[in-house]
Amino acid sequence: MRVFVLAAFWAVVAATAIKDDLADVVLKRDNLVNLDVKTKELFVMKLLNHILQPTMYEDIRDIAREYVIEDNADKYLKVEVVKNFVDIYKMGMLPRGEVFVHTNEKQLEEAVATFHLLYFAKDFDVFLRTACWLRERINGGMFVYALTVATFHRPDCHGIVLPAPYEIYPYFFVDSNVINKAFQMKMTKASLDPVVRDYFGIKVKDNNVVVIDWRKGVRHTLSEFDRISYFTEDIDLNTYFYYLHMNYPYWMTDDVYNVNKERRGEIFMYTHMQLLARLRLELLSKNMCDIKPLVWNEPLATGYWPKIRMHNGEEMPMRRNNVAVVTENNVKDKILIDDIESVIREAILKGRVHLRDGTVVTINKEQDIEVLARMLLGGYGLKPDSAKVIHIGNLLKKMLSYGQYNVDKYTSIPTALDMYTTCLRDPVFWRLIKRVSETFVLFKNLLPAYTVEELNFPGVKVDQVTTDKLVTFMDDYDVDITNAVYLDQAEVQKKRSDLVYVARMRRLNHHPFKVTINVVSDKATDAIVRVFIGPKYDCMGRLIQLNDRRRDMVEIDSFLYKLDTGKNTIVRSSIEMNGVIQQRPWTRRAWNRAGAAAMENVDTVDSMDVKMVDSWWWKTRMGFPHRLLLPMGTRGGLEMQMFVIVSPVRSGRIAQNLDINIMKERHACRWTTCVDTMPLGYPFDRHIEPTRFYTNNMKFSDILIFRKDMNTSNVVKDVDMSDMVMKRDDLTYLDTDMMVRRSYRNVMLTSVDNMTHM
Repeated sequence: MRVFVLAAFWAVVAATAIKDDLADVVLKRDNLVNLDVKTKELFVMKLLNHILQPTMYEDIRDIAREYVIEDNADKYLKVEVVKNFVDIYKMGMLPRGEVFVHTNEKQLEEAVATFHLLYFAKDFDVFLRTACWLRERINGGMFVYALTVATFHRPDCHGIVLPAPYEIYPYFFVDSNVINKAFQMKMTKASLDPVVRDYFGIKVKDNNVVVIDWRKGVRHTLSEFDRISYFTEDIDLNTYFYYLHMNYPYWMTDDVYNVNKERRGEIFMYTHMQLLARLRLELLSKNMCDIKPLVWNEPLATGYWPKIRMHNGEEMPMRRNNVAVVTENNVKDKILIDDIESVIREAILKGRVHLRDGTVVTINKEQDIEVLARMLLGGYGLKPDSAKVIHIGNLLKKMLSYGQYNVDKYTSIPTALDMYTTCLRDPVFWRLIKRVSETFVLFKNLLPAYTVEELNFPGVKVDQVTTDKLVTFMDDYDVDITNAVYLDQAEVQKKRSDLVYVARMRRLNHHPFKVTINVVSDKATDAIVRVFIGPKYDCMGRLIQLNDRRRDMVEIDSFLYKLDTGKNTIVRSSIEMNGVIQQRPWTRRAWNRAGAAAMENVDTVDSMDVKMVDSWWWKTRMGFPHRLLLPMGTRGGLEMQMFVIVSPVRSGRIAQNLDINIMKERHACRWTTCVDTMPLGYPFDRHIEPTRFYTNNMKFSDILIFRKDMNTSNVVKDVDMSDMVMKRDDLTYLDTDMMVRRSYRNVMLTSVDNMTHM
C-alpha cells in the first residue's frame, strides 16, 4: 500500500502541465453561469494559485481590468453590500503583502464586507468576475479567507473541492526552517553545496522535485507538551479546525446564510469537546495527565515556540514558560470576560437571561443548547448582520495576545492563537477551550439524567463487539510547499515553477480496521449505531469511574442501520466511518485532471467525479482525518475501551422544527445530525446514574492499541538508511525518528571521550 501511494505521488508530480491558453479561452466566454463543477473548480484553483503574487493568468487579469464593481451594482442581490465595500475600499484596506489576521476586528470587518460582495453575486458569472477583480486588488490572505467562505456557502459552488490550505499558504503549517531551505534551493537553482544538502536531508529528483526532510535538525522543545506535537501540529487536524470555522463563521448571525438551521452552535461546541477528548487520549498514550482549565491567578507554566515565519519575514512570537496571565495590558479584557462569564453562568442557574432589548431567552431545556453554544462561541449577534458578536473564545485569545499595542493597526503580528490554522498548535488554546467547555458542562449537568426509557431499545440486544488488531505507526507524508516560493519572471511566463518543492514530514497513522457488532433484534426496525472509544485507566494507572470518563469518550462513528429480525452482524470499516476523510489529494493532481477535462471540452462529469461531488466534496470541508481516529499505541498495547449503543431513531428532541432533509441537502451531516435529533454526545453528554444506565442495547469492550516502530517496518524505500543509526534525545517526541550519519555519531562519541579524559 505504501509503495503504491508513493508511486502514484511521483507519477503526479512528473505529469506535464496543462495548457493554460485553452483554459483562458473557456474563461473569456460571455456567460460563465452554466459551467460543470470541474470547470468551476479549475477557475477557483487558478485564483488561489501563488496567492502571494499577482496572478500569472491573462484571462483573470483581463477580467480584473474590464470589470467595474460600481457599474455593476445591479448584479448583486443586495445593492448595499456593493456600496459598503466600495466605501471601505476607498478608505483603504489591509495592504497587499501584510498578514491577514483572523481575529483582528478591523481586518475581519473588511473580510466580511469582501465576503458579502462574493456571496450576494446573483450568479456564478458575477461571482467569478468579482473574484477576479478582488484577486488583483486586495490583500492575498483576506482574499483567500473571503473566497473560501463564499465557496463554502454559495449553492452554485457545491461540488468544488478547494486546494488544501497548507498548499495555498504553507507558512502557517510548515516550520520556517523547511521553507528557508526551499528558498535556498530556489536561489541556487538546486545546486546547493552537496554536503550541506545531504546534512539537511534535501534530495533533488530527476523530475525536478526537491524533497526536504522535515525531521532533520534539532527539535526545539519548551515543555513536556511538545511530546505530542505530532498531534497538535498535524496539518490535517489544523485544516479540520480551520474548515470548521469556514463552515460556521461566528460572525454569521443573519438567517440569510441558513447556517442557523443546522444546529450550528451545538455542532461547534461538540466539536471542541470532542477535540479535547481526543487530546486526552493522546496524552494518556504518553502517560501524561489531563490539562486543566485556564485560570487567572496562576502563570502559564507551558510555553510555546511556534517555529513559524510568515511571508513578510515576521516571526510568530514565542511564549516562554511561566508567563503571567493577567498583566496591566490585558486587565480590562479580563474584567470583561469575568462579567460575560458570570452573566451566562447565572443565566444557566436561573434558567433565563435578559437581553439589552428586553427580550428574555430561556436556558433551562435541552432545546436551549443551541442558544447557549452560540452565546459562548459566536453566532449570537449583538446586532443583525454584524461581525460584532459575543465570543468568549476570541476574548480569551485577545487577552493572551502579545500584540496589545498593534491590535488596531495593519502591522499587527499574529500569535499562534490568533489564527484558526495555528491555534491548535499552542498548548494554552486547549486550556482556553477547557475553560469555555466548563460553562457548557454546567448546563448539561443541570439537565436530568437520561431515564431507562431514553437509554433502552426494547427488543434489541448488543451481544458482542470485536475489532481487528489496532496498530498505529508514524509514517511519511510529502507536502507540496511550492506556493511558499516566489516565481521569477521566466516562471510567470511559463505559468509554473521550474521546481516542485516538497516537505517530507512525519505523521501519526494507523492500519485500517473493522469493528464487528453482533446485535439481536426481535423485530425489523431502523436503528442508530454510535461507536465511542475512551480511556479505561488514568495517567496514574487507576481505573476511571464512568462519570469521570464520559467527557473523554471520542465518538468515532455513528450511522443509520436497518435491523432485521434475529441476529444481525454489523461490520463497519474505519475507512467508511461517518465524518472521516482520507488523505486530501494534491492540488497538482486535481489541476492536471481538471485541465485534461477542459482540453477535451468535457461538459459532463464522469462516474468518479460524481462520487467526488456527492461524497468527497463535503468530506473535504467537514471530515476528521481518518488516520487520527486512534491515539498512538504502545508496544505492549494501550488499554482503552470501546462502547457501542444501538438506539431507536428519534425526532423532535433538539431543534424540534428542524427539517433533517434540509441538513442532508446542505451536506451538514456531522455525527447524527442528519438521522435523528438526539443531543450530540448522547448518552455521555449528561450526568450518569450507574444504577439506571446499563441496558441490553449497549456494550463496553476492552481494546488494545499497539504501536509499530518505523525502525523495523514501513520504511520509505527511497531513503537510504544503511549508514544511519538512531539518536536518542532528551525531549524528542519520538526518539526513533532522529537519524544521524554513523560518521557524525562516531565524531561526537570521540569528542565526548576526549572531554571525559581532560
